[in-house]
Amino acid sequence: MLPLALLASCAVGPDYHRPTIDTGTGYAPGATAGAAPALPAQGADPQHFQMGREIEFAWWTQFQSPQLNKLVEQALQANPTITSAQAALRQAMEYVYAQQGYFYPTIGADFNFERQKLAGNNGGNSPGVQGNGTVISTYQNPGGPPPYNEPVVYNFNTAQLVLGYTPDVFGGNRRQVESLRAQADSLRYQMEATYITLSSNVVGAAIQAASLRSQIQATQAFIDQNAQALDVLRNQLRLGYAMRIDVAQQELALAQARALLPPLQKQHEQTRDLLRALCGNLPGTTVDDDFDLSALQLPAELPLSVPAKLIEQRPDVRAAEEQLHAASAEVGVALANRLPQFTITGAIGGNASKINQMFKTGGPFWNIVGDVAQPIFDGGTLLHRERAADQALTQAREQYRAAVITAFQNVADTLHAIESDASALAAAAETERAAKEVLLVTQKQYDVGYVSFLVLLGAQESYQQAVVSLAQARTNRLGDTAALFQALGGGWWNREDAKTLAASSPAR
Repeated sequence: MLPLALLASCAVGPDYHRPTIDTGTGYAPGATAGAAPALPAQGADPQHFQMGREIEFAWWTQFQSPQLNKLVEQALQANPTITSAQAALRQAMEYVYAQQGYFYPTIGADFNFERQKLAGNNGGNSPGVQGNGTVISTYQNPGGPPPYNEPVVYNFNTAQLVLGYTPDVFGGNRRQVESLRAQADSLRYQMEATYITLSSNVVGAAIQAASLRSQIQATQAFIDQNAQALDVLRNQLRLGYAMRIDVAQQELALAQARALLPPLQKQHEQTRDLLRALCGNLPGTTVDDDFDLSALQLPAELPLSVPAKLIEQRPDVRAAEEQLHAASAEVGVALANRLPQFTITGAIGGNASKINQMFKTGGPFWNIVGDVAQPIFDGGTLLHRERAADQALTQAREQYRAAVITAFQNVADTLHAIESDASALAAAAETERAAKEVLLVTQKQYDVGYVSFLVLLGAQESYQQAVVSLAQARTNRLGDTAALFQALGGGWWNREDAKTLAASSPAR
């Protein structure tokens, strides 16, 4: 038994170790791990990066919009993807607990009742048995020929406890539990990613809805101005101060302005439909989804995790790592299946023709059986399964590396976008300021008769386009700021029930 105990203390196959990946080069060429990109100083609403700052789970509260906070909380409570992810995790954990049961012996109770009829014969000297189990002699007619033996009918009862145990000598079951546990952890991180993705989608949709509303307002103002200009030109045409071509051009300008509105309205309504769906509601349900762009405040201080921590924070990277862990354990499972399999079975019980005699003298029985089975020839099935497990391990390792590369790319792309957004917003703000100044000057010139109404209309059109561009620039900056929180992991580790869930996960 000592050799078996020693063998049981180890498990065949590779022991898992996280792959080493160099993350010290920063998020951009030439950047160091402690450096943060600088944002342009010009423009309103400056932002600053804080290297190593902790990310809170409710990061969306930094936009300082109670309306947005309410929608995100509603989505996290009612969206079916959250409940589905939670159920998938619980299912995976139950599979772990089920596999752990193979470490213990199985004990079963069995009762068997048999009533059998044996065919009769014409000359045997063996005794018979009556239907009640009493043995009778066939020589009931001394001196005469042996009588015809009637068929024998008897009852037989067996009751037993059966024990079975499979020692995990080479650790195949331990590797299987390890694999299932890693798969459960992978689903846990996928669930955390669901939280992050859902909250990011709600924030993004809210920002988009606010932007479209601003663009609709600007476009409607532009349409009104064109309609007013058309009325003026028609009056001038009637009085002989304008030509028909001027009116026709203005009619074309008004039609073109009106054509800009339906696509924006369609996008706005579809975005509101998306917000309702994200909150777990049908499109006909009313939710507070009428956002104003000015009500969303740009976070002034942005967290920036050091590159070495990004691997720990990104749930998609952690999920890929657990898949790698599971693939590593499956190699051990495949290897253990090619080694001898040990089983121990035993039974204790009693049998008799009558139940009350089963455990009396002659009725009780017991047995114990040890078995060792070694595959000798299986057509290469187990060998090729082991090789397949090796290739799956290689695949999972490269998928993990790809997940890490993608994570760093996401952060780098977002940082570049935020930096570019600051410049674009500053340029858009300057353009809007200049267009507004041109409009004011043109309006004064028109009032004193220095320019025609069409010149004033052109200035109004330029200003409205600048207003739309400014709204889009603000939208991009808000959206990319939200994307940074998502790219850095979304602070899932600071969610209260995430800590409870981690504590309730199957122990390693």
